Amino acid sequence: MDMNTAKLKKNAFRVTKVRGKTASRVRVPGGHLEAKYLPVLQEIAEKYGNGTLHITNRQGFEIPGIDFADVDKVNAALQSIIEGLEINQEEEDAGYPASGTRNVIACIGNRVCPFGCYDTTGLAKRIEKAIFPNDLHFKVACTGCPNDCAKVRMHDFGIMGMTEPQFDPNRCVSCEACIKACRTRSVGALSMQNFRPVRDAKKCIGCGVCVINCPDRAWTRSKKKYYRLTLLGRTGKKNPRMGEDFIKWVDEESILKIILNTYDYVKEYIDPNAPGGKEHIGYIVDRTGVEEFLRWALKDVDLPPEAEVYTPLYWKGVKY
Repeated sequence: MDMNTAKLKKNAFRVTKVRGKTASRVRVPGGHLEAKYLPVLQEIAEKYGNGTLHITNRQGFEIPGIDFADVDKVNAALQSIIEGLEINQEEEDAGYPASGTRNVIACIGNRVCPFGCYDTTGLAKRIEKAIFPNDLHFKVACTGCPNDCAKVRMHDFGIMGMTEPQFDPNRCVSCEACIKACRTRSVGALSMQNFRPVRDAKKCIGCGVCVINCPDRAWTRSKKKYYRLTLLGRTGKKNPRMGEDFIKWVDEESILKIILNTYDYVKEYIDPNAPGGKEHIGYIVDRTGVEEFLRWALKDVDLPPEAEVYTPLYWKGVKY
């Protein structure tokens, strides 16, 4: 059977090494879904695929072994999952409408993890609604705290949860548990002065280790949510590099606006002759210069007064 592979890939199906067979990529924004959808995936895998499922690096599912002739049937069978996860769609029963912008991933966040500073799945789904579908190659990841279980520094946009610890001296018994925890498990931002812990605001990374380890709840998390935004990490065979800190103590609205602004920037400057119509954002920034990127990224962004923008920005890494 002849197949338009460009159309196939845009519909989130993979070109495989087995002639006449493809694999369906199933998006799961934030990596979280209700268990009731698992039997749907099982049925598709057994009826149209080879009976197996692959859990992808981006927290989705891949169903291999699908005949080209069954692509439309698989798309229709996936409709209940697409609707249940509230994924944007251009046409019902047509599957996923783009393959460029990857699934937004997230660690389990504060729904479960005591270290999590925010609802990572909730933010991942909000970002997904704003950026998908789109053929541009973007990777976004959310992690609940500076432990960075989601490895966000390997993505174009890494969103790391922070908290501004709040101290109640009336509850403190001067046990120094917070200071020991910060020194051994974080960055040593606390010191003892006059029998009370004092926080170095410049050194603090907002991890919340002091909150978790205080036995008397003298330290609590701030009600306001804060984030650290990292930029332009990438892996791959050509010039991999870690994402660099861009802004800390930034708010959710600013992050979303910066991501959307970057889509506009890429549309303006992407190389039309790039292989497959895709070019990594980092290469575009290398070509246009950091200042031009920042001019687009920060357009109409109203940063909160406590936000700190890192300057200068320098992306280092392996060079071939």
